[in-house]
Amino acid sequence: MWQENSGIEAHGLNPNAVKVMNEAGVDISNQTSDVIDLQILRNADFVVTLCGDAADKCPVTPPHIKRAHWGFDDPAKAQGTEQEKWAVFERVRDEMGARIEHFANTGE
Repeated sequence: MWQENSGIEAHGLNPNAVKVMNEAGVDISNQTSDVIDLQILRNADFVVTLCGDAADKCPVTPPHIKRAHWGFDDPAKAQGTEQEKWAVFERVRDEMGARIEHFANTGE
């Protein structure tokens, strides 16, 4: 099973996330930010956490579930000018894309 964009808290969809993904040709405008469904979590084979909060606060996963943490900065917490904040969204998007591509090619 796949549960995308779930977390320890639901924050709503960040408009800059929608915009930065549109730049990459990916429409996430219909996605939602949801709290982790514990039933789906119990039936998962593999869980990936993406930010420090999730790595620290993610519910305990059963021993049969492989878990990995791919630490990325949270672009919504970026500081600076609007241009500097936007650059963080672009950088994190590109880092995530590269990490997913690496995983797809190597399984690690």
